[in-house]
Amino acid sequence: MSTDVSGMIECRPGARLWGPDDEDSVWEVGIDLFLLNRGNAYDGLACLFGIRNSYGFRPLAEDRGFPDDASDRLRAEFAGYGGPHDVHGTTWLTWAELDTTDWQETNASGTRTCASAAGIDTDWGRVWSVMDILSEVHGAENVRLVVWFH
Repeated sequence: MSTDVSGMIECRPGARLWGPDDEDSVWEVGIDLFLLNRGNAYDGLACLFGIRNSYGFRPLAEDRGFPDDASDRLRAEFAGYGGPHDVHGTTWLTWAELDTTDWQETNASGTRTCASAAGIDTDWGRVWSVMDILSEVHGAENVRLVVWFH
């Protein structure tokens, strides 16, 4: 049985303007992952999220759950997949975390790097480019990728 990934990039435009604790600093959907990522290569899912991690990566963002402060549009999209009862894993990570990632870290066997599994030269590269651009406008802590697996 295969594993697919779905999700969205969100940003919090108000946080840059009014601060992250302001009532108008809410998360907004930026773009659906489907429009940017053409694949679900398991080595990338393992490196990033710990899914199908027979590769032995130390995942960047494993099993964090669905964000409590997710945007209404993201909640609706997630519900369309059946929500927490019909997916097997939900997590998220910010651009700030990705921007400080050691992409040369290897898996347990030392044969694969995070860069080769999910770096800028993989199908994830387009996702990282969009997140990078959004972070220039809204700040690295105010851009995140939320994903779930089915």
